Amino acid sequence: MSAPERAGVPDDGDAGVDDQPLGHFLGQLAAKMPAPGAGAAAAMEAALAASLVAMVGRFTTGERYAEHADVVAEVVARADVERDACLDAAAADGEAFTAVTEAYRLPRDTDEEEAARRQAICAAQERAAGPPRDVIAASASLMTLAERLLPIANFNVLSDVSAATEAARAAATTARLAIEVNLPGVQDERYREELTAMVASVDDLTRRAADVEAEVRQRITS
Repeated sequence: MSAPERAGVPDDGDAGVDDQPLGHFLGQLAAKMPAPGAGAAAAMEAALAASLVAMVGRFTTGERYAEHADVVAEVVARADVERDACLDAAAADGEAFTAVTEAYRLPRDTDEEEAARRQAICAAQERAAGPPRDVIAASASLMTLAERLLPIANFNVLSDVSAATEAARAAATTARLAIEVNLPGVQDERYREELTAMVASVDDLTRRAADVEAEVRQRITS
């Protein structure tokens, strides 16, 4: 990558997504680089949702919320796990997308090269559909965790429940696009059916996020 293409992007070596300053990740996202891209952004949106869910849970503790302590503890623990998984998905998406771009650069001067290139592209696209599939699954899990917190959450952070579901919704809709752009290359029929089902599930997640927002707004303005 030339200096102009990396202008303004600090060099953190091989630091993982979870080890990078946020500004570094955003600088990479803005740069003229193959990755990170929309798939990694979706994973980070899901990680934000997980962080918000965990934060709401940690504020919903103490004597006042003692009867819900077990539920809150479970929600916080699962949200922390999902956050780590989403950060892993962000890193995996960058690697997978880079593999797709490299496959498209393979030579195709002969019939044999063209066939090998097409096979490499399909294999890379199958792999690239994996991280956004995981992001949609994480978004669904986080939506459920937020819904469990909604009736019992500390009122002072109630709006953050909706912020979490909105972040999860954004993650899912962005990840849906990342799957759809790679779906034409997926040749494994069972995997294709799994991905198609994941894509179809996103509409329900957007509806659930809207329902949470409506309830939160009603409660904080009444």
